[in-house]
Amino acid sequence: MKNHISIIIVNYNTPEDTKATIDSLSQIEHVGFDYRIVAVDNGSKDLLTFSKPFLKKNPQVDLLRSESNLGFSGGNNLGIQHAIDHYDSDYYLLLNSDTIVTKDFLQELYKMMKHDPKIGLAASKIYFHKNYEYFENSYAEAEKGRVLWYVGGKVDWTNLLSYHIGIDEVDRGQFEQASETDYATGCVMMISREVIERIGPLDDRFFLYSEDVDYSLRVQSAGLKVMYCPSSVVYHKIGRSTGGAGSPLQQYYQTRNRLFLAMRHAPWRSKLTALHLAFNILLKGNQSERKAVLDVFIGRMGKQAFI
Repeated sequence: MKNHISIIIVNYNTPEDTKATIDSLSQIEHVGFDYRIVAVDNGSKDLLTFSKPFLKKNPQVDLLRSESNLGFSGGNNLGIQHAIDHYDSDYYLLLNSDTIVTKDFLQELYKMMKHDPKIGLAASKIYFHKNYEYFENSYAEAEKGRVLWYVGGKVDWTNLLSYHIGIDEVDRGQFEQASETDYATGCVMMISREVIERIGPLDDRFFLYSEDVDYSLRVQSAGLKVMYCPSSVVYHKIGRSTGGAGSPLQQYYQTRNRLFLAMRHAPWRSKLTALHLAFNILLKGNQSERKAVLDVFIGRMGKQAFI
């Protein structure tokens, strides 16, 4: 087996962040495998282009262009299909365009998945990039850059929530154990070839948010593991391509997909809770949230143009 990894990066109007992510990849260790970077310019108004000096420094990059915004799920699926067609990779790594990687992050994910073929998905330990913390004024200067964003995911069907374990905590070594987790974040998600062959790509109906939870649940239903890999470390500049936390775009897709996810995967009691929540949102929610509920009820999924 050739041991090849394709790294998929979806760019949406963040060309400088995307280039910084690719630059950080130029220093990674890759013993025992080859890799290729597939950058997908996902209908950006601010086109992603690479200069000759940039490509000389980063020669392992393919640039794809989608004329329309396919969302996180569709953009990654486009990149995955390109990688399948051209490289027939063993693993596919989804990597956000607003991340900075450490030199051994990919090596550690590869080692984990190579060691156990029952692992279908694996995700890194992810810190907030320094000065991108949600509550940056709550931390001492020495703590910034060590504030956790993801160390595993939890699905709480009672409250219809999926959330990151340990988020906003300062890393003091409390999450150093590799473990199975409810879901791997799409920010840094390694996917085995077996998953692609058995389960297929991400679900385009989500467009943005919760597609990683849905995918993880589908992987687990197929009898494969979803793992948190603490020895693989990445830094995240949160919300760079979606208007930031709390934006109308974020509120719409998170509300709609939260309900859609519950209707697909939750136990029946939690489905009743989802219906109750939906009616409360219709009565008391803002415009984006109310539209999200109506769209779930009528099956209007994927991208919505009003955002």
